[in-house]
Amino acid sequence: MSPRRPVALSCGEPAGIGPELAVKAWQSLGTDCPFVWIGDPRHLPAGTPVAELDDLAETVIACARALPVLRLDFAAPTSPGQTDPANARGTIAAIEKAVELVQQGHASAVCTAPIHKKALIDGAGFAYPGHTEFLAALAGVERVVMMLASERLRVVPTTIHMALSEVPRRLTPDLLRETIEITAHDLRTRFGIAHPRLAVAGLNPHAGEGGAMGREEIDWITPLLAELPQTDFTVTGPHPADTMFHAAARARYDAAIAMYHDQALIPIKTLDFDQGVNVTLGLPFVRTSPDHGTAFDIAGKGIANPASLIAALRLAQKMGAQT
Repeated sequence: MSPRRPVALSCGEPAGIGPELAVKAWQSLGTDCPFVWIGDPRHLPAGTPVAELDDLAETVIACARALPVLRLDFAAPTSPGQTDPANARGTIAAIEKAVELVQQGHASAVCTAPIHKKALIDGAGFAYPGHTEFLAALAGVERVVMMLASERLRVVPTTIHMALSEVPRRLTPDLLRETIEITAHDLRTRFGIAHPRLAVAGLNPHAGEGGAMGREEIDWITPLLAELPQTDFTVTGPHPADTMFHAAARARYDAAIAMYHDQALIPIKTLDFDQGVNVTLGLPFVRTSPDHGTAFDIAGKGIANPASLIAALRLAQKMGAQT
């Protein structure tokens, strides 16, 4: 797929920082990384130069002079920091349109600005825990994997949004195997890494220290890793998580597989807080998003940092060019 096909950027929550970051990203990227913003132009900062498109083939030319926009009329205008449930259906429609564009081949990838789940539930009865599950439903796939990626680190949490006390029960051999296999597959097909190297963290401190601090590593994690065929990828571990993320350790793998949310997110947010990108693996199309939320407290003030959105758009373009 041509890298000059634009990335489809859904607007996200219109009362958050998404609209102003889209403008800043366009001002920074210009024609270097063409994207089309999907949403209601009324929600963009006042004075934004807009090029409303009927044909995405016009995106590259348009973005030299204005923000390319695929217009969707929402139910209401918006005020920064103040959600309006009336706009929930428009926010959902923008995501659906982005997916439709990439599935039809008009866009190379999907990038999603952050949503506010409560506003979507209140205004449209949104039935999904978040973006990722909704995208999986739109794509018709049952299992997807979240990766956080930057120039310094790629890391995948096997379990995500649950209490720490739930992790040992929800972390199963099948779940870990699927996470490893999906990650390895997408590193090959989306990132162009011919033979991915994966490093798997232990669940317990010091990877259990021979059973003194937990037996999961002995009872099933180590045997599972030994069973995996390593013809298309290499997997090592389980490694003590506290020694996996220094520079020399990171040089030995292409992605780290963590066991739970904070084990994955703390290192990447420490190493590269502003440049981290959320990537959904296992979809039949490329999807990225900035690794931050709607930031209602600073919305409309012009101080939001566009670095993560810019990184997400660049990575979407690069990954989209692989397919």
